[in-house]
Amino acid sequence: MLNTATKSEAPGTEQELTDGFHLVIDALKLNGITTIYNVPGIPITDLGRMAQAEGIRMISFRHEQNAGYAAGIAGYLTKKPGICLTVSAPGFLNGLTALAHATTNCYPMILISGSSEREIVDLQQGDYEEMDQLAIAKPLCKTAYRVLHAQDIGIGLARAIRAAVSGRPGGVYLDLPAKLFGQVMNADAGQKSLVKVIDAAPAQIPSPASIKRALDVLKGAKRPLIILGKGAAYAQADEEIKTFVEKSGIPFLPMSMAKGLLSDTHPQCAGAARSTVLKESDVVLLIGARLNWLLSHGKGKNWGEAPKKFIQVDIEPREMDSNVEIVAPVVGDIGSVVSAFNQAMASGWTAPPAEWTKAISSKREENVAKMAPKLMNNKSPMDYHGALGVLKNVIKEHPEAILVNEGANTLDLARGVIDMYRPRKRLDVGTWGVMGIGMGQAIAAALETGHPVLAVEGDSAFGFSGMEVETICRYNLPICVVIFNNDGIYRGTDVNGANADPATTVFVKGARYDKMMEAFGGVGVNATSPDELKRAVNEAMKSGKPTLINAVIDPAAGSESGRIGNLNPQSVLQKKK
Repeated sequence: MLNTATKSEAPGTEQELTDGFHLVIDALKLNGITTIYNVPGIPITDLGRMAQAEGIRMISFRHEQNAGYAAGIAGYLTKKPGICLTVSAPGFLNGLTALAHATTNCYPMILISGSSEREIVDLQQGDYEEMDQLAIAKPLCKTAYRVLHAQDIGIGLARAIRAAVSGRPGGVYLDLPAKLFGQVMNADAGQKSLVKVIDAAPAQIPSPASIKRALDVLKGAKRPLIILGKGAAYAQADEEIKTFVEKSGIPFLPMSMAKGLLSDTHPQCAGAARSTVLKESDVVLLIGARLNWLLSHGKGKNWGEAPKKFIQVDIEPREMDSNVEIVAPVVGDIGSVVSAFNQAMASGWTAPPAEWTKAISSKREENVAKMAPKLMNNKSPMDYHGALGVLKNVIKEHPEAILVNEGANTLDLARGVIDMYRPRKRLDVGTWGVMGIGMGQAIAAALETGHPVLAVEGDSAFGFSGMEVETICRYNLPICVVIFNNDGIYRGTDVNGANADPATTVFVKGARYDKMMEAFGGVGVNATSPDELKRAVNEAMKSGKPTLINAVIDPAAGSESGRIGNLNPQSVLQKKK
């Protein structure tokens, strides 16, 4: 129902009116938007209040970047655009990092920001928080729109929604100048101006020729491999993908956010034999995965000497041949493509040679056996493996829980150690490897799914969004944050030999992050051994109370930049000293 006000136009006559505030709210509700992640302030404070009064859930954060990360991952989990609402200029810029992150990771998200008046901005006359936000946003998202007239609010939001979710999903910016909210128009005309988006992300059916070509290449493989990316998880074509993988008999390698699409303990999962399958495979089928830096661009020593043929499934044609030749590109949405694969394979598909699958199974079992003793140690202070061994078992016992993970060593080691059993249960730093996503993603995951969340954080990564523990407590969310605290970035043992300042990577020794959670009414625990960590996490999962566990890690544990230390350039001159 459109919100209206009554105004007397002439003696004896009355006209139903609406305004920009209510048209924005009604347009959002018409399109099924039920939650907005925001930081209130000029000029959108009253918009948030009115939206909340109309039944939209307004989740207020302490920093716009964290609200934006929440909106982005909400889009990933729901396939509807997550909405982040910010103030103008500085608030907009804070949210812009998250918008660019959503675009890079293909999360549907809309950043809506209030802005200064156009006529003053365009003449650079010095308005409050003056900034040409539209121009700044355009290079960093799929598209950007500005609405200047109340009658265009409905169509503007419709365009933003369609752009965010159609084709390859991504971020969209919607600019709403302050003056827009107070504009008044006839309520009936306002009602008619609203647009309910229909079939916002239509299926993109692959060509039959591309399906045949891909399967013909796959049939000829002696050592085939399927790589599942987070695009495959986003597609929510879980049963179709499971059917295809099992019907083909081909080993699969999940990228980090695709873990659990099929269980990491599935007999065809090659996650524990990653190096082997990348080097020795001869045909690689990519489903919702890109040959970017996370896969060494499809070439180099990580891919070995064996000649490779690549098949790629993606909704974006321009992704093909981005780094290496794709001999069988298949353009279409993943659900439609995999369904077409399943139909075309019929019942006569030949499984890969047993020599290949047995070699992978043997390597996987060998690596798992090597890792097992490391995960069972009870050192105090803990090392990464002892702590992760505890969390591995927690997720095994609570497969419905969502794991949020960020850090350097904390991220890299957890990715390999903690098995996932269900789709879209592992959320991490994504394509950019950006730090700071933790609390925003944890909050959105809890709100959008209703499931418990285990956020495993490096102490450095936690610092980017740590104040949001107050947000977690304010909304009483079932989130358990575990901080791997080794007193610094990578390690807490670096020394500055030049003066009295701490080394650049060192934090306060013996910091008690658990006290932060206690300050806002949550549960704080200081755990110094795997046994203490186990008791604390189990209690948090049982109680559902906001909990933060300060897991004390040996300051000497960890390596430079985790597993991507090779990306840190080294000084030749420094080495000579």
